[in-house]
Amino acid sequence: MRRVAQVIRVRPEQSERYRDLHRDVPQPVLDTLRDCRIGNYSIHLLGDLLFGYFEYHGDDLAADMARMAADETTQAWWRLTAPCQQPVEQAAPGEWWASMEQIFHMP
Repeated sequence: MRRVAQVIRVRPEQSERYRDLHRDVPQPVLDTLRDCRIGNYSIHLLGDLLFGYFEYHGDDLAADMARMAADETTQAWWRLTAPCQQPVEQAAPGEWWASMEQIFHMP
């Protein structure tokens, strides 16, 4: 299992919309996450920072992320959520949610 932590900004004027969207995530989007071997997924908010955490239970995260990105229902979901988000300054070129380095874990 691989732990993945990511960060992005929520646009302040879109904060309530983002919250509302996540009160009712479409079941097909959740199914795709699970089909792509993602579990224990959560998103947290502090100020304008969104922190996402999930556990990946596969062997090829890049391939599963590509498969997720190809899913039409997920693409539709992202068209709703993307206008609410803004990459952080530390994001690599082309990176939306910036991956974070794990520096500590207590099992």
